This record gives sequence, C-alpha cells and structure tokens, in this order.
Amino acid sequence: MLWALRERITEALSRDGYVYKYDLSLPVERLYDIVTDLRARLGPHAKHVVGYGHLGDGNLHLNVTAEAFSPSLLAALEPHVYEWTAGQQGSVSAEHGVGFRKRDVLGYSKPPGALQLMQQLKALLDPKGILNPYKTLPSQA
Repeated sequence: MLWALRERITEALSRDGYVYKYDLSLPVERLYDIVTDLRARLGPHAKHVVGYGHLGDGNLHLNVTAEAFSPSLLAALEPHVYEWTAGQQGSVSAEHGVGFRKRDVLGYSKPPGALQLMQQLKALLDPKGILNPYKTLPSQA
C-alpha cells in the first residue's frame, strides 16, 4: 500500500503540466531543506515543489511542477539545484544513475580526480566502449 501511494505522487504531479525531476543524495538531516529553499526561490513560478524518497539513505526525489516547460524556470533551477546539493556535500546523481542528462553535472559532486579514476575504471572494464555507451561519464574530467 505504501508503494502504491508513492507511485501516485508522481502521477498526481504529472497532471500539473511539466515536471522538472531531480534525484539527489543529501545528508539525512538536510534532506528536505532544498524543498523549502526552492519554494521560497521560485515562488509562484512553480505550481508545486515536492520532495519524497528514502529517509534512511538520504535519497530525495525532488519534483518541481509548472503548467508548461519554461526556460526561465529551468534557469532558476539549474545550476542552483546542483550547486545547493554540492554545498551540502550531496550528490547530483543518486538512485537513478547518471544517464545522458546528468553526465556533465557530475563535477558538482565529484572532484576531477574521482571523475578521472571513474573514466580509467570504465576504460579498463569496457575497453571498446560498448557497455551503455555515452551514458556514464563526462567526455573529459
């Protein structure tokens, strides 16, 4: 029953129009602070700012809704969400991985040396680059 309620959050938010989604990892004691911060920052430009997730491991699903996609709302969100998360020693990529969209923002939560090590490990384990190509790391660390 709890899982069904959680899934309904996503469904309900999608009815607002456009949903900006973030999958963050934060210190548990700061988990919900970004929701409060964004509500104040965005004011009436966002219909809803909602956070839910995994309290035990600090994984927050942050959703901001608007009637339609807005470049100005996106500019108010990014890079602010990534900078705020980095300021809390959080990660811009938590449960759902990096994919295409977040590969170039990993530097907000990982130092260059860590990114370089990740690239070296990827090259060692996948020398031909055939495993999930283009989805894991920035092109240059």
